[in-house]
Amino acid sequence: MAASQGRRTLICEIDAKGDVAAAFETPPLAFTAREVLPGLSAMVMGTEESLKEYIALQLRVPLVARVGPLARTFDFVASAAPGVKEILTVGKLCWEVKERHYDLVVVDASASGHVVAQLAAPDTIARLVHVGVVRGQTTWMREILHDPDRTGAVVVTNPEEMPVAETLELATRLREQTSVDLAAVIVNRVLPELFARGEEERFVALHGPDALAALVAQAGPAAARVLDAAALAVALRRERAVHLAHLRAALAPTVPLLYVPEQFARLAGRRTVAKVADALAEELS
Repeated sequence: MAASQGRRTLICEIDAKGDVAAAFETPPLAFTAREVLPGLSAMVMGTEESLKEYIALQLRVPLVARVGPLARTFDFVASAAPGVKEILTVGKLCWEVKERHYDLVVVDASASGHVVAQLAAPDTIARLVHVGVVRGQTTWMREILHDPDRTGAVVVTNPEEMPVAETLELATRLREQTSVDLAAVIVNRVLPELFARGEEERFVALHGPDALAALVAQAGPAAARVLDAAALAVALRRERAVHLAHLRAALAPTVPLLYVPEQFARLAGRRTVAKVADALAEELS
């Protein structure tokens, strides 16, 4: 799970849900990045902290201890001007890339309804502001976001009807409303095919009353529950395969589609993260 030797990676959680901290079994994260594994740091995005850093680094204004009144004024302006609030989020991340503090920046982004506005924020501001410091800052942000070798959106979905529909809608919005490349789609919770053809024929035959009674007599009453669970897994696998086929057909052929198998674990943690990482490494190889 650690970053490659000599490389530094940053994970940023936008909505401060606590998922990243839980995944790496570490105390709650803050705006200031903290190393959670060798070579791997993590942080959460905070609007006021982002505003303070923006004032200090971008506007060259001395940092003040409290920016409450300024933050309230900012909220007022941000409510009236599109892209203003979002520029703090995407600007912070682009700054880390620009300054090369990390070799890789991974963002656990907002829900699909908000992420497009965040990614489009520098373009939105550039259309509204034609001169000045802010315009100059959006220029280098746009250079980073528009370069597919430096920035890519990775959409994570489940093989179910509604998530697949939302994924395809998000892919369309990314293409039409931003200049950010759709680098890949990851399908989570993919169930394995349990049986080959011959094995499935024998499995179906076990559901006959005589065969089931004989099986229970030999293996105990739990055998019937195991058969029911296997039948449910097979049905879900076949149903989800339809949605996977629809997703593959609707995506551009150039977009990689990566599968992560269902992780049969009660709790998320480093062990689950390692399994997911191994699955993705196998897909990418």
